[in-house]
Amino acid sequence: MAHRVGPKGQVVIAKEIRDRLGVRPGWLAIQRLVDDHVEVYFVPPEHRRSLKGVFAEHVELRVPPGEEWHRAREYAWQTAVQNKVQGQGDGS
Repeated sequence: MAHRVGPKGQVVIAKEIRDRLGVRPGWLAIQRLVDDHVEVYFVPPEHRRSLKGVFAEHVELRVPPGEEWHRAREYAWQTAVQNKVQGQGDGS
């Protein structure tokens, strides 16, 4: 698909491409000259919405709030520290 360059040097990114990449208004378009063509990378703006619950559908275990939650959190921290000390948490 071809698009004509406008009088201000602007080019339209086809809707099919924007939809496939999820590009929305306000995104940053980073352009890079590579040999004899241009590469464009899109970066979404920072969001201000909460990420609370974003992993909920991927979690099988639910811990109720209160003392049980505090025990589970403490156990998770202790396990993470042990793994780090043993070299299992740093990618080695």
